[in-house]
Formats: sequence, structure tokens, C-alpha cells
Amino acid sequence: MSRAFTKEDDVQEPTIIPPRAALPAGTPNYVTPRGLELLRQELTTLEAERARAEANRDNDADRTRHLSLYNGRISDLTSRIASAKVVDPRTQPPQEVRFGATITLRTISGGKVGFERKFTIVGVDEASVAAGKVAFVAPIARAVIGAKLGKTVTLRLGPKEEVVEVAAVSYDGL
Repeated sequence: MSRAFTKEDDVQEPTIIPPRAALPAGTPNYVTPRGLELLRQELTTLEAERARAEANRDNDADRTRHLSLYNGRISDLTSRIASAKVVDPRTQPPQEVRFGATITLRTISGGKVGFERKFTIVGVDEASVAAGKVAFVAPIARAVIGAKLGKTVTLRLGPKEEVVEVAAVSYDGL
């Protein structure tokens, strides 16, 4: 059949699957117990949406495109769940910044002295700046992991450096 007998919108565009949060090659996929629960909930939701798309016979081109998208996202998510290494924050050293810690950093020089930042170090899929959750692979998290309560750490914020003190560490925020 020649292209003259096909409708323009019948031509199938390749499906673009949105990538998951970046996890550097060779880096373990650490997750909190809550993070794993969220991934499993997301999988359940995607599977239900895929089932609805499979049942919808209104437009075969749209149905095929939607199913390709759901199948790709489910495949990526299933791989991410399979590679998850659960770290229970309650097993971490209580006076040291580790995965799962909720920490408060207080600026002592190089920035607004006395300014405090509070965030929790979590897995890449659970990270949300708006919720105060930072991925363990983020530069600020890498800079403070291993620091002990009361110790100072130098943060590189673009061209500037800021010295902060680890003012609080807790593992009960998850």
C-alpha cells in the first residue's frame, strides 16, 4: 500500500518513555522502606492504568501508543524495584549522617551565618526538594554523609564555599 492511502495521523510516532530519576552507573539503588513502598504503589497504579488502556477499544492507534508507554514505564519500574537495596534508617549510627538521616546544617561561615537547612537523605526515586528529601547521590548529600553530629563540613555551592555544622541528626523522619 502506498502512503497515498494512509491518513497522516495513522503514522505511528515512536513512543518516548520518560526516564526515571538518574542513578549513576555502578551505584547501588538504596531505598528506604517507605521508598520501596512508594515504588510498589506506583507499580500497582501503572498496572491498573494499563489494564484500563487494554480494555479501551475506542481508538486502536491511541490504545497501542498508551500500552507501549505503560509497558515501558512498568518495565523500568520493575527493574528499579528488583535492584532496590532497602536500608532501614533505624539501623544507622545515631550520631552520624548516613542514608535515611534527617539532618540540620547550620552555616558558620561563607554564607548567611546561622542559616539552617534541614533535609532527609533518601533514594533517588523518593527525592523531592519540595518535601525536603534529597537523593543520596546529590552533591550536598555526598558532602555530609559520614559527618558526625557537631562536626563541620565544607559545602561547595557553585564558585562559593560555605562551612556548615551538623547541628542535628535523627532517623525517625521516615
